[in-house]
Amino acid sequence: LKGCFTPSCVFQMDTTPESYLDLFPLDAIVYLTPDSENVLEDIDPDKVYVLGGLVDESIHKQLTLRRAQEQSLRTARLPIREYMVKAPNSRNYHSETLAINQVFDILSTYYETRSWPAALRAGVSSGKGYMLSDTAEQ
Repeated sequence: LKGCFTPSCVFQMDTTPESYLDLFPLDAIVYLTPDSENVLEDIDPDKVYVLGGLVDESIHKQLTLRRAQEQSLRTARLPIREYMVKAPNSRNYHSETLAINQVFDILSTYYETRSWPAALRAGVSSGKGYMLSDTAEQ
């Protein structure tokens, strides 16, 4: 993530039929997956972060993690468990699986603010069943 990260910015996206595996060295790629044991603590501008495109968490559980492992890629997850707690709700629904735009919003907000609480507040909707912990708010 390089460049402007304010709401008024416009992002340019380049597309290519080539795989990220062919475009970047394996040691520069970090595959983001909610199933990783590794917590993303900071964004390294020398790394390439892959945001998966799967949103069906019941059918494809751990698919992104397995895909990354098969490709010998480093994995990481957003620090949701470290800064958020399960909010009481009538459906007892809690999910760390986010849509690509939510992950992008979290990463860009974190890059701009260097604050995981601010980034998670901006990107994790209340419908996911999580809220910032009291310690994260401080």
